[in-house]
Amino acid sequence: MFDGAIVLLVGLSWGGAVVSGILAVAALLYMIEDGERAYMDSPPKFMLMVWPLVRVVAYFLGSNLPASYLDSTDAKLQRNGVSFMLTAEEFFSVCLVFTLLFPALGALALSSSGEVDPAVLVLLALLGLVIPELWMKDAKTRRDIEIIATLPVYLEYLTMCVDAGLNFSGALKQAVEKGPKGAMKNEFRIVLRDINSGQTRADALGRLEQRVNITDVSVFVSAVVQAEKMGSSMRETLLIQARQRLDERFQRAEKMAMEAPVKLVIPLVVFIFPLTFIILLFPIVVKFMDQGAL
Repeated sequence: MFDGAIVLLVGLSWGGAVVSGILAVAALLYMIEDGERAYMDSPPKFMLMVWPLVRVVAYFLGSNLPASYLDSTDAKLQRNGVSFMLTAEEFFSVCLVFTLLFPALGALALSSSGEVDPAVLVLLALLGLVIPELWMKDAKTRRDIEIIATLPVYLEYLTMCVDAGLNFSGALKQAVEKGPKGAMKNEFRIVLRDINSGQTRADALGRLEQRVNITDVSVFVSAVVQAEKMGSSMRETLLIQARQRLDERFQRAEKMAMEAPVKLVIPLVVFIFPLTFIILLFPIVVKFMDQGAL
């Protein structure tokens, strides 16, 4: 009876602690305003499970971070094309939460087996710190591929709109509204925002070139800025750029098709050919073994 009462009391205490923790987090989340994310995309899926903790950490620690660190982090997010998903404060919070959460979960899992190795906890902490960086680099790679693939489509939109009588800004606005979703649309949307905020077209496109840092985009920006300075036909410039980008995309596809047989040599030699020989020679070897020749 006495042991059962102790177990019941301990269970009620743990349950009350868990409920109190949940209520405390809910109260903090209710106090935190999320208005800054009104015009941003949802965070990555692997962050959604810890997003309440990220919001709490960003709210209480984000304002205390040095301005130089926030500026450099925001510039890094823009260069990697994820600034529309995370702010600098949120990225810092994600790194901090993962760095603390991974060792805590590891310690909880290892405590049941006995001794907890501190080296394992350090490795888990480093893993939690590195995962957001790896995700950001992977997002940049996928963004670059998407921009290269969709840039000719947007150049066609711009050419048609300019040919219809719109200026470059109006054509860019129509391209953003009607064009396919993705990284290129987000980047052109930022260009429009910069132009509407008072920056010149050359400065807005220059910032696009710095953020993206892709040869195709740099060539496009240089051609548009040069056409504006020289007074050349914007329609002809955009048409030439669209054709060049399409030709380059076809050339890249042909190059990848020509490289495919070379890349298949190692898998063929290491995996496919040995298995083929084993399948073909196995019945012969078994037959010789039955006849006593082997």
